[in-house]
Amino acid sequence: MYALADCNNFYATCERVFQPRLASKPIIVLSNNDGCVVARSQEAKDLGIRMGQPVFQCRDVIRTNNVVVRSSNYALYEDMSRRVVSSILNFIPDVEIYSIDEVFFDLTPEVDCEPEILCRKIQSTVLQWTGVPVSIGIGPTKTLAKLANRVAKKDPLVGSVYRFPSHDLDCRRVLAATPIEEVWGIGRQWGKRFKQIGVDTALGVVQMGTADIRSHFNVTVMRTAMELSGIPCQNLESAPVQRRSLVRSRSFGRMVTRWGHMSQAIASHAIRAAEKLRAEGGVAGRLTVFIHTNRFRKDLPQHCVSGSCELLPSTNTTPVILKEATAIGRRLWKQGLQYKKAGVMLSEITFGETQGALFSDRDYEQDAKLMQVMDRINVKMGSDTLHPAASGLKRCSWFMQQGSRSPRYTTRWDELPKTT
Repeated sequence: MYALADCNNFYATCERVFQPRLASKPIIVLSNNDGCVVARSQEAKDLGIRMGQPVFQCRDVIRTNNVVVRSSNYALYEDMSRRVVSSILNFIPDVEIYSIDEVFFDLTPEVDCEPEILCRKIQSTVLQWTGVPVSIGIGPTKTLAKLANRVAKKDPLVGSVYRFPSHDLDCRRVLAATPIEEVWGIGRQWGKRFKQIGVDTALGVVQMGTADIRSHFNVTVMRTAMELSGIPCQNLESAPVQRRSLVRSRSFGRMVTRWGHMSQAIASHAIRAAEKLRAEGGVAGRLTVFIHTNRFRKDLPQHCVSGSCELLPSTNTTPVILKEATAIGRRLWKQGLQYKKAGVMLSEITFGETQGALFSDRDYEQDAKLMQVMDRINVKMGSDTLHPAASGLKRCSWFMQQGSRSPRYTTRWDELPKTT
């Protein structure tokens, strides 16, 4: 028996936790550079504001209905997510963090507890300890738990906790009410393919024969169909899947026309990527840098290029990655253009023991010690307390715009909430 806990309107909820005055008010959260809507409270959804909608298209709705607008505050959201997971771990020993606002857990070991009672206890504890309301779906497979969670979120009569029914008639009713494109593992693209052969709901997938599914779809869809039938095909992944690449990029707050600003941006991305890779215990064998002009500005010359190099030996050392990234960026740079975005990708990532270069005179042990000290200081004193000067000493025009960001209440001493 599996369960899926899904935080309700998570980004908007995080904004409300430390500002109770925002309760019941419509809230939208914007993407990088305050461009598009990436999260909405239920009140904002009811006003017709769409996910991904450019903010300039809904200015009138925002102004007329006093919609609260917030810039993305990822430091706050990530820390609140960790707190939600920590609360669940007080009841369940093993969980799978599926996304920043979704957590799978296995209820099978909890043989002495009724699943609904345990999940309602988890729900109330998470709300009490973090202020974040969650909906929980329960089912014999992860796919059915996901489907049950959909019911838990949409049906006010179930109290945000719903167990997928075991009775055949009730089971068929829920499956028949689920559009094919909303089934986890199918989505819009496979949903179009299903509709072409006359299948519109989850029940239609269950009723298809094995031979028909195999002839039209891949093994992933086959597993989804089996899970919808109550046959578990996906185990709980308690350990995160080791990544094969890592990308760090941002659009600029303003167009970049000077190499000095571009080099700072590339350096900043390289430093962050190396830092994250070290935190995960990996090393990269290839580095790629890319820079883009604004493809939506047809009135301006376009220049979208990338370059890469091998990292021999594979490394996660900031000075090495920084030096190579800056050199690649300098070769890509073309004077006289207006650039909108830059980024760094580390690929061919491996974990565990690595082999050094036979003919290199670089002191890799010293590099490792230096990075340990640097990371320890930044963890203790705050991000960017210690960083290479190549990323700039002060905030520049290329930094991402966050004109409406709320304080990072839980991760910055100087932004802790204060009573008056």
